[in-house]
Amino acid sequence: MPWQNNGDGERPNPWGNGQRGGGGRGGGGGNEPNIDEVIRKGQEQLKNALPGGKGGIFLILLAVVAIWMFSGFYRVEPNEQGVVLRFGERTILSDPGLHWHLPYPIETVEVRGVTDEKTISIGARTSGSRRSGGLDESLMLTQDENIVDVRFNVVWQIKDLGNYLFKLRDPEGTIKSVSESVMREIVGKNQIVPIITTAREQIQLQALEQIIETLDSYESGVRVLRVQIIESEAPEAVKDAFLDVQRAEADQQRSRNEATRYANEVIPRAEGEAERLLQLAEAYRAQTVARAEGEAARFTSVYNEYIAAKDVTKKRIYLETMEQILSGMDKIILDGDAGSGVVPYLPLSELNKAKTGGE
Repeated sequence: MPWQNNGDGERPNPWGNGQRGGGGRGGGGGNEPNIDEVIRKGQEQLKNALPGGKGGIFLILLAVVAIWMFSGFYRVEPNEQGVVLRFGERTILSDPGLHWHLPYPIETVEVRGVTDEKTISIGARTSGSRRSGGLDESLMLTQDENIVDVRFNVVWQIKDLGNYLFKLRDPEGTIKSVSESVMREIVGKNQIVPIITTAREQIQLQALEQIIETLDSYESGVRVLRVQIIESEAPEAVKDAFLDVQRAEADQQRSRNEATRYANEVIPRAEGEAERLLQLAEAYRAQTVARAEGEAARFTSVYNEYIAAKDVTKKRIYLETMEQILSGMDKIILDGDAGSGVVPYLPLSELNKAKTGGE
């Protein structure tokens, strides 16, 4: 393409401001090479080499085809998967690396990250203490007919890109709906106190297992990694009243524990005392029975002797009885033959004084 003439008979030099003519290289009068002429000659030679003299159109078509074929190359990174679509139908699942597919519009490719962890929040709070899913999203009914506010996250990633794109119309919406439904079912089978205190870890594991099972049944192409309960508490409107109830129940439990501890101290002591009394009674019974049996045996023995010799037995019994009666008494023995006909004088007062002084 020639450069425009400025009207002075000279064409401007696009590579500099130097003048044509005698200012040429080497100080001679030779002209600089004409680039337009070189290009024109090259085009003429190419036209002569191609049949029909339509080399320019053929060259353009060839370049377009080359560019179109080259557009079919695509790269899948190590953290990605690719799926090739032929007229919108899934054909090939591509692993990481460089690949080629028939260019658009015959085939297209969808490449997504499959190792990136994504998070879906149920009942997440936003500014102004509002929840992104509405006020009722995290409110759930428990087994004991209480309402609990459970906010949790579901962490997931793509497992099979083909199923992820074609089995679910709204993958993230499906994951969220399944997670919320599973959590409501689990919460409905538990009471409110364990949910907000000790059972959170167990609930997380149960929810993870059921969410995975449900999504796999849908062939969703999704791998759920974990379920994280962010917070579980009574609803804001009744939170103070619920805390009062919890404190009352804690006081009740404390009183029960104190009563149980007191009972554990008193009952064993009472049982021990009862056992001691039983043993004393048993010993007294055994002693009394033995004494009675001994007395009965002695009486039987005396009776048998009495039957065998009545006079002797009577006398012996009399003597033994008098011995028992008179053994602790002061006695004065008088001979029946002594002082016959004379009234004996007994100084009893003197005897008593002597006895008292002796003691």
